[in-house]
Amino acid sequence: MKRQIAVALLAASAALSGCSRYQDFTLPVQSATEGEVRLNWDVRTAPVLGRGARGEFDSVDALNPSVVHTAAGYFNFYSGFDGKTWHTGLAISPDGLEWNKRGRVMSPDPATWEGGYIAANGSVLEIDGEFWHWYQAGQPPRIGLARSKDGVTWSKEKSPVLPLGPRGSWDERGVADPYVIRAGNSLYMYYLGQDRARRQRIGVAVSSEGFEWHKLRTNPVLELGSPGSFDEVGLGEPAVWSDRGSYWMLYTARDRSENRRLGLARSQDGVNWKRVREGPVLAGNAPWNAKVVCDPSVQADGGFVRVWFGGGTRAEPAENLEGQIGFATLRISAATLTK
Repeated sequence: MKRQIAVALLAASAALSGCSRYQDFTLPVQSATEGEVRLNWDVRTAPVLGRGARGEFDSVDALNPSVVHTAAGYFNFYSGFDGKTWHTGLAISPDGLEWNKRGRVMSPDPATWEGGYIAANGSVLEIDGEFWHWYQAGQPPRIGLARSKDGVTWSKEKSPVLPLGPRGSWDERGVADPYVIRAGNSLYMYYLGQDRARRQRIGVAVSSEGFEWHKLRTNPVLELGSPGSFDEVGLGEPAVWSDRGSYWMLYTARDRSENRRLGLARSQDGVNWKRVREGPVLAGNAPWNAKVVCDPSVQADGGFVRVWFGGGTRAEPAENLEGQIGFATLRISAATLTK
């Protein structure tokens, strides 16, 4: 009997470790010293990508841009909501501003782990001439992977590549909003995790090839703000890049009224983050994004950052925001002093 119990315990332990792999790691350490950060935003007053017509897959909300710049132009894999289901759509642009919609390219499969609610809120990279799309699906949400040569026809992995955390963990009840970057010889995924108290915070995982991910043992890497702050209720939808000797993270912040705005944090190792400001760095400046600014996707070069983001008129927790996609540029003056 004792041997049987020991074998059972070993099997349970193996199953648990197989579901959630953990490591201690940092991203390649950056060179800048801390100093004053100056931000200069130039925000377009009108959306650059609007909702679709009645009956289309993005008729209710068009949000969560993931913009990839290729030799063929800009590809925007965004999330469209039709009132029932979230899908992934594609729009193409020569300059990142004037977009030509190509329609829905991916939907959830109710016959699989995805269920029928969402296959969207993704992050896309071009790897060896192929699009790799890490996306959110399932209830509770987990993160899957699909690949495509043309951005239209996708081949999905059969199982999630980033599962829920174990019982009692910070991401036990959901992993969502992936944002994947390359740094050194590895891929790093920043993502939202939700615990049983419905707290939503941001963590990171590492992978050598994009399929098998190891979560940081000390997650989350960014905690909720203090009571009464603009990010006291939830953090999510991170967008991370390296520039001028630091890592930077734009993230969506939710207050108690479900207003959403963008916060900015800075790190030298991609794991230990410090907010640049205690308040938001970007809030709604026009009627179409008066209540919601969220879902950033970024491309950076020498302190000049192109930012595509979602905006909405209604402060709702998940959807029916009258969401559309906007554009801004951000110039960061900081981190010019290096070690």
